[in-house]
Amino acid sequence: MILRNPNALIWALSAGLRWHVRRSTRLTLRLSRQSSTATTSNADHGLTIDGNTYATDSWTNVPPSILAQYGRRLHIQPNHPISITRKLIESRFPAFQNRNELPAVVTVDQNFDSLGFTQDHPGRSRTDTYYINKDTLLRTHTSAHEVDVFRDNASDGYTISADVYRRDAVDRSHYPVFHQMEGALTWDRNASSSSEDLAETIMSSLKKLPKHDLVVEDPNPPFHEERNPLQTKYHTPEEAKAVAAHLKRSLEDMVVTIFAAADKALAASGQGAQGEQEPLKVRWVEAFFPHTSPSWELEVWWRGDWLEVLGCGVIDQPLLNRAGVSSRVGWAFGIGLERIAMLLFGIPDIRLFWSKDQRFLSQFDESQPIRRFQPFSKYPAAPRDVAFWLPKSDGPVVVDTPASKTSAPSAAGGQVTEPMSSETPSFHENDLMEVVRNAAGDAVEDVSLIDSFKHPKTGRQSLCYRVTYRSLEKTLTTEEANELHEQIRQELVLKFGVELR
Repeated sequence: MILRNPNALIWALSAGLRWHVRRSTRLTLRLSRQSSTATTSNADHGLTIDGNTYATDSWTNVPPSILAQYGRRLHIQPNHPISITRKLIESRFPAFQNRNELPAVVTVDQNFDSLGFTQDHPGRSRTDTYYINKDTLLRTHTSAHEVDVFRDNASDGYTISADVYRRDAVDRSHYPVFHQMEGALTWDRNASSSSEDLAETIMSSLKKLPKHDLVVEDPNPPFHEERNPLQTKYHTPEEAKAVAAHLKRSLEDMVVTIFAAADKALAASGQGAQGEQEPLKVRWVEAFFPHTSPSWELEVWWRGDWLEVLGCGVIDQPLLNRAGVSSRVGWAFGIGLERIAMLLFGIPDIRLFWSKDQRFLSQFDESQPIRRFQPFSKYPAAPRDVAFWLPKSDGPVVVDTPASKTSAPSAAGGQVTEPMSSETPSFHENDLMEVVRNAAGDAVEDVSLIDSFKHPKTGRQSLCYRVTYRSLEKTLTTEEANELHEQIRQELVLKFGVELR
């Protein structure tokens, strides 16, 4: 029999079956569009990334939408704002070795074990991390390479810039692929005759750093026994004070460069009048980071507001010991490149960094002074709500979680290494976010929990999320938004067994 109209067969099915057939067709088309020379997936042959094939298993959870972005390397793409931002920061550390092409596929040992992550740390969970298999994953931070780079000992100072991957919230400032940069500088004790001589060597290096006229607020002591402890087992007070002083002057110099460029860009765009009378000032805030102690966050007063810029500290000596360079001592910092690039260029939505639209990309030129982004469109939002009952379960329900601090300060780009919960959740919000990203991609601007209700008699929990659709490239029609939303609704039923309301 010849079908003159193949769609007639589809429309002869029930509404539910029609949806699954049409979804299967759309998914096939989407996967074919997302395939690339960098990544391919085959259930029988494993996962191939950059020419290397990896076996898959029950831990494998890397979706096609993430693999489609693998290999983009925005941080080294000429004339891209992420790359321009990286180069601006690197310019303040001319003697450092810059490591910008380290592969994103790493081992569990590199990403977690070498850094002292406990076995029950939530960062190891499949709800937080993209696994290729139980032993291999897409790095969640640049710190995955720290021990290896310290072990190489090829340079006293280094920076690492890289794309990193985390399952996270959906909003205008978070994306599952983002870019971190970390830097470190160490000195070898064996080159000094004593700890006093080492401290003097570090202070002599400090005197050679550029001076500035910043207003600096630093009210706390270099270390504090309880709040910001000295590593007394490994460092003398004089050594720690010298390392801290060198660290702070180096990063203050970097901040001057970044915000001077931002001010010039604002002035060139005609937005320079506001806040011109206020001098740039910074303040050092005591902090905790897993791989440094003492540690600080650096905040900058700019245009009438305090901005968190980076995290830093004296390197945790056991980390250097694990790298086989126990004679070295030094400092490290970590910074989110998207956060700084959004500030520098005035980019309002993190999804724009991944755009291939020439109206966006043509605005940036690394050979020219930094200029502010000029919006080329503003398409209307199309919010839709999805409400559902969760299946009954004894496990915890993890919802309304704060977005992970992917662009917030973090010394050497690390994650906190203490466990948060040993109980496996029956529902985790990150899984819902992943469903939304896989179904609608960058057509979604924001996902937020707007209602949570637990029935007093049955104990069942109901959740309601608002999904805001807004394409960066076109106005979504009502039909397009509805179709995307229905895909998400049905996928929630299939994956989590929820009952739609």
